[in-house]
Formats: sequence, structure tokens, C-alpha cells
Amino acid sequence: MGTVFSGLSDLVIEDVVDGGDAVVVTARTRDVAVPCPVCGAPTAKVHGYHHRTVADVPVDARQVVVHLRVRRLVCPVLGCRRQTFREQIPGLLERHQRRTVRLAGQIAEVARELCGRATARLAAWLAVPVSRSTALRHLWRLPAPKLPVPQVIGVDDFALRRRRRYATIITDAETGRRVTVLPDREAATLESWLLEHGSGVEVVCRDGSATYAEAVRRVLPDAVQVSDRWHLWRNLCDKVLLEVRAHAGCWATINPPRPGGVREQTTRERWNKVHDLLGQGVGLLDAPAACNWP
Repeated sequence: MGTVFSGLSDLVIEDVVDGGDAVVVTARTRDVAVPCPVCGAPTAKVHGYHHRTVADVPVDARQVVVHLRVRRLVCPVLGCRRQTFREQIPGLLERHQRRTVRLAGQIAEVARELCGRATARLAAWLAVPVSRSTALRHLWRLPAPKLPVPQVIGVDDFALRRRRRYATIITDAETGRRVTVLPDREAATLESWLLEHGSGVEVVCRDGSATYAEAVRRVLPDAVQVSDRWHLWRNLCDKVLLEVRAHAGCWATINPPRPGGVREQTTRERWNKVHDLLGQGVGLLDAPAACNWP
């Protein structure tokens, strides 16, 4: 029991039954004093009992179903807002959950790697049947990791809905790792983030936006602002294209059009014939017969 069901050591296991496709465990909470969730006064006075059915990690490729009896306790403090409360099992079972903490953690980690549909397919083989929506809910409950802000950051905007809504992404300019995403591309939003997290930033790699430049200049006056390689090449290509278009007339005078070959002359003659016939009212279906074309 201590080896197979070591994760249920906070409970008193009363019975284990082989239910075929599942292992059914009957357990109850220990008869110890529990602090009131409002005033913190410990109590062991029982007001009643409740039964919960939860799932635990599988054993021998079979589901484990725990029929758990929990106590409803009476708070000893007369002025407390919670006269009675249902005891919880921290680290084993959370409020309103139908899976133990360790089983929910395993589902969330699989969903982190495979996302929803693939997690649902794999979980069925692991004797933990869940839907893709359930897998995503467990994934969303995972706390976001706190990543250190690098010394060299990249700031750029992207479209959530083109020409309607934009956001700002901040990345590690050296590794390309995403640091955070801001809900818009306003200077005030970037300033508030830099005030809170940008104390160690030394270099800011950004696009040509004057909004980002002003925000960085206000919060980090000593930081070096540079342009990234993509925007440098993009700006250079745009300027070269504008310059070439501005001197298109000069190129035409320097390089006059040369007379074409036989194929070009034949194509031009046919084009002129077609448009002459169209001007005379001859339709496109009648044009081959009028021109004696094969």
C-alpha cells in the first residue's frame, strides 16, 4: 500500500477493490484538527460528512478511482463568518477538482508538449481519458514561468488584426526567446513595462518606430538603441527602389528600346489586327475566320 499508493499518504486508505478496468480505492481524511479558512482557529468538531470521487494516477495501466470521505467541521469561534466548512487536502486535492494534484500536473505537462488533441489521444493509451478541452484547461492553470529580462532586448510590433489592432512583442535579441507580449503598441504601455522590468537592459534592438524610441529614451536614457538587421535591409531596399523609380526616365533615354525579332513583330501585327477587327464590330469568335487564321 505504501509503495503503490504513496501519493495518498495524507489519507487513511480503508479498502482497495479490483474493479476490472479500474482500481477503486476507498479512503477518508485523518482525524486531526484543521484550521478554519477564515479565522484560522483549529477545530476537529465534525458537523457532517461529504463524499467525493476523484481520479488518481493510473496503476498497472488501469485507472485509479478514489472514493473519498471528507469532513464538514464546525468553527469554534462564535463570531466567525464561516460557522461550518469542508476540510481540504493541500497538495493532494484542490477545491472543486475531480483529479488529484499530481494527475492534473501530469496532464498539464503532456499538454504543454503536445497541446490539446494529441494529448487526448495519448492520454487514452495512458489510462487517463481526457478530452482536448480538459487538457487545455489543465495547461492554462499552469503558472507562467518567471523569466529573467536579458541585457539585450528586441522590441517590435505585430498585427493581431491587420489595420485594426496591434500588440508589442519583447524578445531576447541574442537568443530569439520571447520575454513577454504587451497588449498594444503605445508608448505608455512600453514605458510601464520597462519601469518594472527593464532595470538591467543595456541595449534595445527595435524598428524605426518613433513611439518606441521615445519610450526607451524616457525610461532608459543610458541604453543603446540599435536597429535590427531585417529592418536595415528592408529600409535599404525601399530607398533603392524609390531611387530607381525616380530615375526611370533617365534609364529610358540611356537605354533606348531595341528592335525586336520576328516573333515580336508577328505578335505586334496580330495584336493590331485583333483591335482593328474589334473596332469594326467583329466579335472574338468571328476573328479567326475574318483573319484567315488556322
